Amino acid sequence: MAMNEIGQSFIVGARAYFTEDYLPKIERSLELLTDEQIWWRANPQSNSIGNLLLHLSGNVRQWIVCSLGGAPDERDRDSEFAERHLISREELLARLKQTLSDADAALAKFDADKLLERHLIQGCDVTALAAIFHVVEHFSMHTGQIIMIAKMFAEVDLGFYDFTDATPVLKWKRAP
Repeated sequence: MAMNEIGQSFIVGARAYFTEDYLPKIERSLELLTDEQIWWRANPQSNSIGNLLLHLSGNVRQWIVCSLGGAPDERDRDSEFAERHLISREELLARLKQTLSDADAALAKFDADKLLERHLIQGCDVTALAAIFHVVEHFSMHTGQIIMIAKMFAEVDLGFYDFTDATPVLKWKRAP
């Protein structure tokens, strides 16, 4: 397999994680919660799900949409964590979906031959490959936090891996 094919496969995989894995898990988690639960925090130093959703939108936009996609970077990272006003689930999800749509478009156009080019993002000198890998890993970590808080409130199995259901949350195919 040529290096370009490997790079292209990496980009396709990153796009799939955002849209086919993490986003459905977040959507499933949020549908079980009230807006007040979405903004609950364990203590003043902890983040609410609402803060995490704002943070994910900011991170993906800065690292992918702006740095790799060329959009202007207007991120105010501190405000993502400082927000204390209740923003509805619908608005938070709309923001996240728009960001992921913009990131998907940027990654769809991204030239895999440029994965080793360097970018200065949030004060870090990284390759495009490292930037994409960082965002996928970072999104996964915060998705796990969102799931944990949702399970704490909902007290149910979220059914992510119930392959007996005709429409599982995950669309990935199991190997035969």
